[in-house]
Amino acid sequence: MPSARMPKAYNDGIYFLTLTVKNWYYIFDRHNRFHILADSIKHCQAAKGLKLYAYVFMLNHMHLLASASDVAAFIRDFKKFTSKEIQKNIIATEPGALKLFSEGNGKHGIWAPGNMPKPCETEQYALQKISYIHSNPVRKQYVRNPEDWVWSSANPESTIRTEPLL
Repeated sequence: MPSARMPKAYNDGIYFLTLTVKNWYYIFDRHNRFHILADSIKHCQAAKGLKLYAYVFMLNHMHLLASASDVAAFIRDFKKFTSKEIQKNIIATEPGALKLFSEGNGKHGIWAPGNMPKPCETEQYALQKISYIHSNPVRKQYVRNPEDWVWSSANPESTIRTEPLL
């Protein structure tokens, strides 16, 4: 199934994005896979002009509030690179799990198609999405407080830089 693409008219601006692992398989919580996501985000910030306003990495998906001069290219490149890196990690650490991501013909894909991009057209909507992003680990009962989840911009010790919304 082809990936849902962002319309070019909406490419510039701030977006709420959800990227989900195929089959909703819990994959990020082991073998340093959260670090693969973090390193890729940091690279995109340094080399591709990604501006990140909020983020959370969950066990099988991630939410971002982000902007870039070409958001669609960021999503495409991020998914392509992290898919390859996570596949290498799976082969090295738990090769039996790779079959969960088979697309046939010996190919595998980590990410589900679609990114559910939602443009943040008002400050109120963006602030609502930041609250949603930060409370995600609390709703899942992984932590009691948003700032306790290591892989979130709510955590004051996060090594991933975020921009102020205003």
